[in-house]
Amino acid sequence: MLNQFQQFLFSLLQHSGQRLSALVLVSSWLSLGISGCTSTNSANSNVTNVSNQTQEKSSVIRLGYQKGGLAPIARQRGELDRELSTQNIKVEWTGPFDRCASLLQAINANKSDIGGCGDIPGISAIAAGQSICIGAVQPPRTDSLANAILVRGDSSIRKPADLVGKKVAVNQGGAGEQLLLKVLEKEKIPKEKVQRVYLGPIDAAPALYQGTVDAWAVWEPYISIAQLEHGARRITTTHPAPGYSLMLVRNEAATQNPVAVKAALSALNQEAQWLNGHTAEAAGFLSKDLKIAPAVAKQVTLNQGPLQIVIPSATDIVNIQKSADWMLEQKIITKKVDIAAAVCPTAK
Repeated sequence: MLNQFQQFLFSLLQHSGQRLSALVLVSSWLSLGISGCTSTNSANSNVTNVSNQTQEKSSVIRLGYQKGGLAPIARQRGELDRELSTQNIKVEWTGPFDRCASLLQAINANKSDIGGCGDIPGISAIAAGQSICIGAVQPPRTDSLANAILVRGDSSIRKPADLVGKKVAVNQGGAGEQLLLKVLEKEKIPKEKVQRVYLGPIDAAPALYQGTVDAWAVWEPYISIAQLEHGARRITTTHPAPGYSLMLVRNEAATQNPVAVKAALSALNQEAQWLNGHTAEAAGFLSKDLKIAPAVAKQVTLNQGPLQIVIPSATDIVNIQKSADWMLEQKIITKKVDIAAAVCPTAK
């Protein structure tokens, strides 16, 4: 079997000259911000007592990122790269990706080792048999404004009940579809009475603005962009059943590069702590990353709230399992997923 360094050289030769193109502006504030860490249950606490020999074998880690999340801010700041370099670990950034599905494709194609996604697309990928595991999580924030169902400013739709008979854009099997279904469930509206139109965010935005669809179930930074730049309006505030965000790791990286994986998650947690204490500066990085107005970037940052990366606890696993079971009931996935079995060995 090739050792890690040989595999890396082979990957370079195999994929030389190839680049993943990314569409602009997508989300999931991570698609990588993650919360609820404790001193005994953090990614930081797992990176200890590493020999130089092991570090040399784990010298490269590829971090995939979507626009608008914690990871691209860390990439711009450069502190994460410097921190890992002191541990003899080189960071390679892959992206930006237009959505979680694109990021997961890169992980599946062995072009990235770690990436952050919402729990719905993450669970869907696990159910589909993708070779990934859960390295860390972001427990949900019940007060987060990072998800919403939007309508045009001149729309007659004022509340979820007004969606009956209307078309709503959602990303299939993703956070948007989950939000719509959960809102309908809460309001006791049969899901068959609302037409779901499956569109990615790049296509969903103009579809809403031009009237092809009546509403759009979406996340940040699209919410703030739609509101402040296109006059869109919320008909929901907080998520009725906010979900986790997942830091997903390629299985081979988790087993062959455990030191680099742990160190990267620890460093991302440090970036989250910096962001929590420097929201104005973080908004500046976000404005540059997304090429949006500072006022929009500021609202995105405020809507997201504090971030923190945490190794999943037993309670987290139970809660994510409930989401997976709900997805099976809703036929978003076609097979049962064992979340405990999907947790990376680096997180156990």
